[in-house]
Amino acid sequence: MNKDQFTENLSLPVVAAPMFLISGPELVIAACKKGIVGTFPALNQRTTEGFEEWVVQIKTELEAWEKETGKKAAPFGVNLIVHGTNPRVQADLEICAKHKVPLIITSLGAISMVVDAVHSYGGIVFHDVIKRRHAEKAIEAGVDGLILVCAGAGGHAGTLHPVPFINEIKQIFDGFILLSGALSTGQDVASAMQMGADLAYMGTRFINTDESKANDEYRKMIEDSQTTDITYTAAISGVSANFLSKSLDAAGVSEEQLKSTAKIDFGKEMDTEAKAWKTIWSAGQGVASIDDSLPMSDLVDRMKVEFKDAIEHQQKVLEKYSK
Repeated sequence: MNKDQFTENLSLPVVAAPMFLISGPELVIAACKKGIVGTFPALNQRTTEGFEEWVVQIKTELEAWEKETGKKAAPFGVNLIVHGTNPRVQADLEICAKHKVPLIITSLGAISMVVDAVHSYGGIVFHDVIKRRHAEKAIEAGVDGLILVCAGAGGHAGTLHPVPFINEIKQIFDGFILLSGALSTGQDVASAMQMGADLAYMGTRFINTDESKANDEYRKMIEDSQTTDITYTAAISGVSANFLSKSLDAAGVSEEQLKSTAKIDFGKEMDTEAKAWKTIWSAGQGVASIDDSLPMSDLVDRMKVEFKDAIEHQQKVLEKYSK
């Protein structure tokens, strides 16, 4: 599947990123109906059986909507953790192949076997990277797209500035380039396109939608936070990630712990990483642009207006400096 085929039913060049414990069928379906790519992590369902139920639900509802409206929904995708610590990866991949999930997003490893399996049924694979070496390995594995996770992104994020990172990767890769990191508005999407991305990869902004699984306290904390209220630390999951500082404070995480590269032992109160992430909330620096929570439909409509206004402004800039 080439770029034109994948994007032909999009109303905006946006992927709603898969968010641990936040993304589910409701968010994915709402996104796809509005013309942006909706995705979710397979591990948001506790079992492969439950995961398949979600895939079937998404496919069934989108197919019914297409039949009823005569419109085409945007493609949806699934995030697979391709790592030895995930015992479900093979079983979940088989479900994706069975139902021909259009997009697979791989994390923590790019494996050619996974890419080949997805390509065999006509799907495409995007892989998230934070540095050139990761990108080179993913390219060797045959992925179709690279998600450049830059400084300020929610969840597991890198530290690179987007402009040089995009420029560097475009020198070695001509597939899909997705930009991730502090994108919250339609103007941000236009900026990502200006920098050379094919798609904007947005997560934090979609936490504050009616269809996400975030609770009201989480949403309110995002609305009340600024760029300086985001803490980048490896202490929570063992991999550097961005979190809402106020949620870290509420959990009693000390400054000393945050500076350590060792993963915190939360003890019996938080005996798994999933429990920790239910109490300690992830978000990116894009919180500075978020002051509300609203339905996905309304948010995408607003972003489309912002995107159009930004592009028209750029056209005026072009005209001014083309004399």
